Amino acid sequence: MNSHSREQLFIEGYQRALALLHECSNASGFLASTTDRDNYHRIWARDGIILGLAALMADDHELVTTFRRTLLTLAQHQGPHGEIPSNVDISAGRVSYGGTTGRVDAGLWFVIGCAQYWRATGDDDFLHDMLPVLERVRALLGAWEFNNRGLLYVPQAGDWADEYIHSGYVLYDQLLYLRAQQELCDIHCHVHGTTDHTLEEKTTRLKHMICDNYWFDVQGEEGGIPDDVYHEALYLKGRVAASPHSSQRHWHWMPFFSPQGYGYRFDSLANILVSLLGVADAKRQEDVDAYIQEEGIVPDDIALLPAFYPVIQPLDRDWEELQMNFSYTFKNQPYEYHNAGLWPMVTGFYVADLAARNKLELARHYLLGIHRANALTMAGEAWGFPEYVHGQKLTPGGTRHQGWSAAAAIIGHHAIQGKPLLSQGVNLHNTSVDSSNVNVSNVDATGVNSSNG
Repeated sequence: MNSHSREQLFIEGYQRALALLHECSNASGFLASTTDRDNYHRIWARDGIILGLAALMADDHELVTTFRRTLLTLAQHQGPHGEIPSNVDISAGRVSYGGTTGRVDAGLWFVIGCAQYWRATGDDDFLHDMLPVLERVRALLGAWEFNNRGLLYVPQAGDWADEYIHSGYVLYDQLLYLRAQQELCDIHCHVHGTTDHTLEEKTTRLKHMICDNYWFDVQGEEGGIPDDVYHEALYLKGRVAASPHSSQRHWHWMPFFSPQGYGYRFDSLANILVSLLGVADAKRQEDVDAYIQEEGIVPDDIALLPAFYPVIQPLDRDWEELQMNFSYTFKNQPYEYHNAGLWPMVTGFYVADLAARNKLELARHYLLGIHRANALTMAGEAWGFPEYVHGQKLTPGGTRHQGWSAAAAIIGHHAIQGKPLLSQGVNLHNTSVDSSNVNVSNVDATGVNSSNG
């Protein structure tokens, strides 16, 4: 592809992505997809906040207003213990807090989304109305630590990788928990004019725990034990077991640990967030970049990251467990869906991280991959915006017209222009939004039909 064609693709890709976000815009918030398939045609917490972050970066009045409506819809359907819905089907009057288990990351994204919306708009009325909702989420998250030791325990199918085999103390969720706590610290300072020292200390400790528990600097049995190791025996066994997995030239963050031990596959989104959220130091950032670029996880023909790597094959030990975990039909065939499928959404976060570190040429390389994926033909139409791309065949897969695949293109575009994905402080200029119909009164979950998702 010559430079002229590439620039044309950047322009058209952005325009079409922005148009799809507008098509996903509903009177109650962002739909995950315009395709009415399974439960995608609903207001989702995780998808809606990611679309909302793209809307804030684009500074699009209509989309920012839709983001506000998304947050209000989720708040209005908060569960009795503080649960934020995984998704809400407004037309059918149904709310889902998860499928076989609840979705831990729905509440985490919700806190981040509320804070980022407030930061961008300076909408103190919105923030004031959300405070009791946020406090219930905070209390529930504290309970999900179970033993009050700082890390969330995530059941299998408890986050975005709902049909994969991660569970326990999952890194991705701990990173979102860290950012959510940081946001709550800043909100507390703004509202009360004082520092919540207990929460700030908790946040600082969580950052140290992430650094100490999910990266093995020393392989084998030698080496000291970091100060904030969660469980010494588990950590030592995990470090020894990691040795056979460290034969590659570069290392990465561990995806999770549980009472059964550590997981060792590469979790792309977690390894991106640990850098994007300022947890990883420069050495570890470079190690992860090198792993991505040199270990063969990204195809030569399209620059997209897999959800998880390496692939789980039918003869692998984990295959039987993977086959048993699905909501409607089994999606995780080799190189499909979470099983080493390639995701524009995940890659969009990587573009934002690379841009924040001033690696602009590499960021543009991955943004081009996002546009090429989004342009793939689905159901006979170009620009299908697939959910994922097959890791070997490079064919589009999953649901088409996926909102967060479009959001990835918008996030990447503005990140390269110098806008951060997650802002600090409050926008004194205040983005204008439609603030009508503010009502976040809690809806008792016992009065709402539930559904899987």
